Amino acid sequence: MNQLADERQSVPAVPAGEPREDQADLVREFVGTGREYYQRVFHKLGSRSGFRWSFNPVAALIGPVWYGMRGVWNWCMPFAVMETFSFIQIARGLFGDLAAEARNRMVSVQGTLDFRRQQLETAIENEAPNVDVFKRAIESLESGILELQQDVIRIEESAITVAMTGIGLLVLIKLVEGLLANTILERRFSDWLCDRTVAHGISGMRMGLSGFFFIVVVVACVMHYSFPGRFTLLVEFPTNPEYRLTAIDWVKQFFTWTVLKGEWFFDVITLGIRTLLDALEVVFVETPWVVIASFIVLLTWLSAGPRTAIWAGAFLAYMGLLGFWVKAMTTLALLGTAALISISIGIPVGMFCARRPRVYAVLRPIMDFMQTMPAFVFMIPVIAFFGTGKPAAIVTTMIFGGTPVVRLTVLGLRGVPEHIREAAIAYGASKWYLLRKVDLPLAAPSILAGVNQTIMLSLAMVVVASLIGAKGLGEDVLEALQYASVGQGILAGFSILFCAMILDQIVQGRRKGQ
Repeated sequence: MNQLADERQSVPAVPAGEPREDQADLVREFVGTGREYYQRVFHKLGSRSGFRWSFNPVAALIGPVWYGMRGVWNWCMPFAVMETFSFIQIARGLFGDLAAEARNRMVSVQGTLDFRRQQLETAIENEAPNVDVFKRAIESLESGILELQQDVIRIEESAITVAMTGIGLLVLIKLVEGLLANTILERRFSDWLCDRTVAHGISGMRMGLSGFFFIVVVVACVMHYSFPGRFTLLVEFPTNPEYRLTAIDWVKQFFTWTVLKGEWFFDVITLGIRTLLDALEVVFVETPWVVIASFIVLLTWLSAGPRTAIWAGAFLAYMGLLGFWVKAMTTLALLGTAALISISIGIPVGMFCARRPRVYAVLRPIMDFMQTMPAFVFMIPVIAFFGTGKPAAIVTTMIFGGTPVVRLTVLGLRGVPEHIREAAIAYGASKWYLLRKVDLPLAAPSILAGVNQTIMLSLAMVVVASLIGAKGLGEDVLEALQYASVGQGILAGFSILFCAMILDQIVQGRRKGQ
């Protein structure tokens, strides 16, 4: 006990209001410049909870550039926009042409007035009966010009008010920037203590980038809004019509060459799609409706329970009684073909990419492109390669709906706890056994969610696919849109909805019940 008391007495006391030595070293490493100032400020801000007033004059002076060079971009961008708006108001009030739009309207009205006066002179010379009409039109135009002249005077007189408003707004923004700067930087310092990858110090690249961005934005906006229409470069992007025409020719030549050289490849794909589609159409369309309906109701019962099976039977009765049975089954055949191909390709691809990050990094931008590109755009090359009809509709549906199963398979397999895999490997599990008995069972909920999303997105393409020759319920909806047939469109739309609900319950019913 005496030794412990001696050690406590040997530790030098830290004066109140002064940062500890280790804290000071960390602050110096984080801020880079102004170390003594930020040591005092951080200690002041961290000494008690809640907001404490602190003003940073440098941050107030250079504004967004300070936030940018410190790496606080989420505050740099809003402050840059607000300061730009204030500079625009100041420039418009001091040397801008506020009344440019009113003058342009006055010039246009003056041209119309001159034309009407010529028409009046001609009508008087020819003793036309509409002389009074022209006189009234001229009087109205002259009155409009007088009003525009008054507007020009009033707008020009308001220039000083606009400039003062901009100055007041700029001062207010500068005060806010200075007041928030130290608090924001202190919170960023706390984040940096937990995660050293957080940007710290002052980077020359960040300073140059933020300064260049701010100057370009301010100058361009001030010149554009102060002198509207004077600088063509700021109004229209510099281009040449020949660029687009040349690009169109290149794209056309590429597709022509691809179609000629790869005709056999596209024929093989079309044959495979057509074979599977014909088989499913035989099952769904040509099989007696009693068999198909019973099978769907039974499958729904086994997957989601008796109550859901009753609803599925009601939905099927709705489609049958309203005459949508054949088209609904045709839709399911198209959907089944697209979904089966997408799932049979997507799950193995996801399994392959789950343990190969580099492969998935290459594949992910391709999937992003497939999902973000509008369906009507990628329908164009599909038609060029496969023509119109059901195979082209299935390929279009696969492009749009095939990516979720890959993404969620990768997500599910990567989410398998490593300690479980390590335990299985320690007991001598082979790669194949590990995949079948550990990875896939644990990733099954995520994989089923991917299957469900693929089926739902494929069903969402029913109407779009009908544009290129796909039959089914989408054809009824498309006709309803073309001929404004509200009743037909609503009834067919409910049929599509019911198909989606039945499929969703069949695929996800057991997982939802767990």
